[in-house]
Amino acid sequence: RNCATAITTTDLVYKSGAIEVEIDNRTVTLGGMCKGSGMIHPNMATMLGVVTCDAEVDQALWQKMLKQAVDESFNQITVDGDTSTNDTVVALASGKAGNARIEEENSADAKLLQSALTALCQGLGKSIAWDGEGANVLLAVNVQGAKTKEDARVIARSVTTSSLTKSAIFGQDPNWGRIAAAAGYAGPEFDVEMLDIKLGATKLMEKGQPLEFDAAAASAYLKSQIDVRGTVDICVVVGDGPGSGVAWGCDLSYDYVKINAEYTT
Repeated sequence: RNCATAITTTDLVYKSGAIEVEIDNRTVTLGGMCKGSGMIHPNMATMLGVVTCDAEVDQALWQKMLKQAVDESFNQITVDGDTSTNDTVVALASGKAGNARIEEENSADAKLLQSALTALCQGLGKSIAWDGEGANVLLAVNVQGAKTKEDARVIARSVTTSSLTKSAIFGQDPNWGRIAAAAGYAGPEFDVEMLDIKLGATKLMEKGQPLEFDAAAASAYLKSQIDVRGTVDICVVVGDGPGSGVAWGCDLSYDYVKINAEYTT
């Protein structure tokens, strides 16, 4: 805790986590900590992350696992759209757990370790977005039906980065147009006539057409999540392809401008 606190800057809280899994009848523990609150945008950002693990694993495979985990976590978060030149994620594996050495990427043990590492990094990454400068709520954008996984990730990042979408979340405005626009200008092509958008449990758009919906209920959903620093879920379907991806961000509030207008280095 002391170390996780010591590396914070404009963070409001320290960020750490741990996961245990059983591999080769041994308990393998993964722990991590990170810092970051502003100037957060892929590829990584003004952030530091350290992961430790006691599994016995091939070094090259461990590096590959870390790259995959980072691509699905730290590289899928944004606070303000500003990428920094200074970022690091380091993963250490001591081998102290005493399990048989993991060398085959497609083995059950490797897949289990990969899932644990990815889950830990996602938890840490989401904690950065949740604690974004001036943020009141975590924004989770799930994109489905894209042509590829990377297309889905790009679209999800575009929606979470959109200043207009983020401002609408802060203003408790269920603005489907801003979400649709951010998905459309993301880059990957999709058929607009297959575009569906859902905010929480409320469907805002179906097959490219806006729907009649209970705006008061949708706005109340946003307020309910903001009041408890919860999570606003947005689901965007862009077709019937196999690609899916998630990105995490936060709302854009008056306090973000205040913090960065007054903060200097």
